[in-house]
Amino acid sequence: MSEAFNLTQHRIYFVTDHNLTGGRSQLDVMRGALEGGVRLIQYRDKDLPDAGFEREARAALALCHSFGAILLINDRVNLAKAIGADGVHLGQDDMDPLEARRILGPRAIIGLSMHNLHEVHAARESPIDYLNIGPMFPTKTKDHTQYPALGPDAVQALAAESRFPVTTMGGIKKSHLRDLARRGLTTVAMVTEISLAPDPAARVRELLAEFALQDEHPSPG
Repeated sequence: MSEAFNLTQHRIYFVTDHNLTGGRSQLDVMRGALEGGVRLIQYRDKDLPDAGFEREARAALALCHSFGAILLINDRVNLAKAIGADGVHLGQDDMDPLEARRILGPRAIIGLSMHNLHEVHAARESPIDYLNIGPMFPTKTKDHTQYPALGPDAVQALAAESRFPVTTMGGIKKSHLRDLARRGLTTVAMVTEISLAPDPAARVRELLAEFALQDEHPSPG
């Protein structure tokens, strides 16, 4: 595991999607998120060929590092190695985390998607840094025939079973954040709440302010 990475320092984890940018370039949306305060981004595109993805990912990495932010690559481990990305995020059908760790080395950040208790328990000895549990709510970015929405109670219960830090994603909006924070789910991955916002920087500031309000006024008990 990466000793330098602390997921709990990141309240908002921005996950990109080339199809959900509101007509803007991916880099413009990322820059807005970074200007708003995001410091953890996953660069994701399921359709772009490797050559085009690598070119864009290199630019994204340079942009993130100019803000002191972390860039993880979705799935494409060898490409992440080639460009010197900070790590990868893997799905259940992607490369085995053991192989990803062998390729990327001990300092890389590796995250893994989880959807149920079996997967959470199976990952206990994996050489990973965090779990992403979801989908929280119904979302167009996830196939719900395979992965039904879990809801806050189930995600909270699965997080309690994890030996790794946890983030969660899937249809999460600003209005959900204080309730999730009260449940101990204090790192939230988001796509469209940021990428489709008219002003991504302003939206990120609003999202971070929701967590700040919960920190200042925690619920009794």
